[in-house]
Amino acid sequence: MKEVLKYLKPYKKYAFLAPLMMLLEVAAELSMPKIMTYLIDKGVSTGNTGLIVKIGIMMLIISIIGIIGGIGCLFCAAIASQRTGTDLRKAAFEKIQDFSFHNIDTFSTPSLITRLTNDITQIQLVIMMCLRMMVRSPLLCVGSIIMAFSINGKIAGMFILVVVLLTIAVVVILKHAMPKFKMVQEKLDKVNTVMRECLAGIRVVKAFVRNDYEMEKFSDVNTDYKNTTVSAFKIMMLMMPIMMILVNGTIIAILWFGGLQAYAGIIAVEEIMACITYLMQMMMATMMMAMNFMFISRAKISADRVMEILDAEIDILDPIEPKLPEEVKGHVEYKNVAFRYKMGSGDAVLEDISFIAEPGQTIGILGETGSGKSSLVNLLPRLYDVSEGQILVDGIDVRDYKIKELRQRVAVVLQETILFSGTIRDNILWGKPDATEEEIIAAAKAAQAHDFIMKLPKQYDTELGQRGVNVSGGQKQRISIARALIQNPAIIIFDDSTSAVDSLTEKNIRQSMKESHNACTKFIIAQRISSIRHADKILVLSGGKIAAQGDHKYLMETSVDYQEIFASQMKKGVMAE
Repeated sequence: MKEVLKYLKPYKKYAFLAPLMMLLEVAAELSMPKIMTYLIDKGVSTGNTGLIVKIGIMMLIISIIGIIGGIGCLFCAAIASQRTGTDLRKAAFEKIQDFSFHNIDTFSTPSLITRLTNDITQIQLVIMMCLRMMVRSPLLCVGSIIMAFSINGKIAGMFILVVVLLTIAVVVILKHAMPKFKMVQEKLDKVNTVMRECLAGIRVVKAFVRNDYEMEKFSDVNTDYKNTTVSAFKIMMLMMPIMMILVNGTIIAILWFGGLQAYAGIIAVEEIMACITYLMQMMMATMMMAMNFMFISRAKISADRVMEILDAEIDILDPIEPKLPEEVKGHVEYKNVAFRYKMGSGDAVLEDISFIAEPGQTIGILGETGSGKSSLVNLLPRLYDVSEGQILVDGIDVRDYKIKELRQRVAVVLQETILFSGTIRDNILWGKPDATEEEIIAAAKAAQAHDFIMKLPKQYDTELGQRGVNVSGGQKQRISIARALIQNPAIIIFDDSTSAVDSLTEKNIRQSMKESHNACTKFIIAQRISSIRHADKILVLSGGKIAAQGDHKYLMETSVDYQEIFASQMKKGVMAE
């Protein structure tokens, strides 16, 4: 929690004012029973109407001051807690933006969503409660004991005994409840995971008529979350009966002992009632402190989860002394590259990868599923870092570039096509925010997207649904290609990004790029040989190694692997262009 509280510092003025305002409210509450005792003793019992009116007006003024203090405290606490939560959420979100693919692999997406929403909300709630109740409760508790001592020391001694017993009970209960609340947040992560998977794949669920299965799966994790939450709160609910036993027992003791003293003429009846009022104030304050500790214990778990994001070590950073080539050409060289996933089995996904891509060349990458094709190209823009060897872009190791400079030179059209909410124009402008209308249209034409965009009612201003649900798979791929082309990069990577496009459109995209991006070095991962047969160099991957490399004609003459892939696709009729 200490690390989280540093986000409260910019709002320390409000954090300081909130307790001061609460002090006014507490002082007003504590003074009321004492004033009421005086009113009964000196005014009501003697029939002194003037004194009753005078004290009544004074009590009204004190009440108004208390109300002002309470509202002021609530206002200041709300500002401090909400702004702190906003800054904390912003810091966590910005940290996630710096995550490498390895960091993203470490945290699941549903878990990150829970941490940015539910966990930070828990922290905001506790900050507000601490600035109000954690100030109010101790002041009210201590003040009630002091006021009780000012009336009768022996009766006030019972207050201290009750506080000690209650403190012991709270400590024992919280010790057993803390692990439960950690489990509650973990169960919530699972609920979010199942819910996100189902909603993201709702079309597949409906296509396979798996509604019942998904409902049963969600019901299981939801019930598990409910049971864990109920189990945690059952422990906390023990506080209430324990407190009521202590309160009622103490009231009986005060009435018995106070009655004996009143009978002996040592204490007045109204003073006994004042002591009971102070007891109730103290017990309510103690109960609120116990509830606060419960929320604090839960918020501590949430704070730890948020700090895991903020403390995560980013494994891909800018170099201390970045370098830039004298001239941007798009020359790429892999030198004995090996790669292992940090969260994997430890086996090499890529091993001893060496090849050269000359500026303007097209490099085709072919291989069976799991051969390391995507891993190979993900190393180029440093989405992951090599485990061994070097990757040089225009003669400089990619690890010596500033990340932003490198990724401005290397555009990527990823295997999974992701479009964002907004217009088609907005999505294309992702590649170059300051692009002109002419550049947008040129990029769309090169990606063979312009024609279908112009047929839409609002053309480039057509709003895309979530993840582009109102356009087809092939149209989404062409918009994402336009998004990369508008960047006018020195190197562009197509990670199986034309899989939903027909062969004729794919051919037209290649022809357009020869005219618009001829100097750009292109890496094309493809399942169809027809997509890469015209490449200057084709890499055939097998088991994480380059089994063969060369152009189509050379590989047809020398590579058994390539010949087998070609023959199998000829049989399936996928070679036609």
